[in-house]
Amino acid sequence: MNVIEINNLTKNYGKERGIIDVSFNVEEKEIFGFIGPNGAGKSTTLRTLLALIYPTSGSAKIFGKDCIKYGPEIKKEIGYLPSEVFYYDKMKVIDLLKYSASFYKKDCSKRISELADAMDLNLNKKIDDLSFGNKKKVGIVQGLLHEPKLIILDEPTSGLDPLMQQKFFELLQEENKKGATILFSSHILGEVQRMCNRVAIIKEGRIIQLEKISALQENNYKKIRVQTTVKLDENYFNIDGVSNLVVSQNMISFLFKGNINTIMKKISEIEIINVWVEEPDLEEIFLHFYEKGA
Repeated sequence: MNVIEINNLTKNYGKERGIIDVSFNVEEKEIFGFIGPNGAGKSTTLRTLLALIYPTSGSAKIFGKDCIKYGPEIKKEIGYLPSEVFYYDKMKVIDLLKYSASFYKKDCSKRISELADAMDLNLNKKIDDLSFGNKKKVGIVQGLLHEPKLIILDEPTSGLDPLMQQKFFELLQEENKKGATILFSSHILGEVQRMCNRVAIIKEGRIIQLEKISALQENNYKKIRVQTTVKLDENYFNIDGVSNLVVSQNMISFLFKGNINTIMKKISEIEIINVWVEEPDLEEIFLHFYEKGA
């Protein structure tokens, strides 16, 4: 069963690009990744899905119901964390969360306490006194306090330190084990690879790839930089699997797809000062891996 069904969703902002013919489904109890560089259309898609803004054309369903027609009813079972959170500054955290809980007509006080403990959040502080990271924690607790069936997260880890990110991911996995479906938007490939079963990749407002994470990992590229003792001819690395080659003095950088031993053997045949092998970021992956889909 699909919890989310998005069909040819389009949102135009006049001359500004929004999203174009976005389509994908999210299955029940799935952790689904929605990934793309900043400005690709992730937030617009999520806001349209939640009927916070209305589509120009296309449709979206949550729990089998049209998102616009049944918006208020559907939202009772959704937890949403926007990419940026804004609150009443003078309120205490606990008062804000109790106010949020009042919309769901059930006692959420125990759950608020559990989530605050898990996220190391001080409930008695005023919103105004919180750092950006702690405001994000408030958003996380607010999104999960009513134990929603569907959790929609837009860039949820920005502002969280690595330890809190780890705790947050553990929290999401617990919710998923209890039966929650999760739609997770990010521009950080590593987060999505770690958390999700499938991923939709958006670029310039269009879905350019929809596949299992395992398939994405099989097509994994490495970013390699080599510092040499002398300037090399750029044709030296003119071999299968090398792309985006840049030569600058005695520094060479490129992306490589294939057997890592092949390229390391080639590197070992020259005098080097240093070598770096890294995960490419999403922007770089888009530059070559999806050129045909651009």
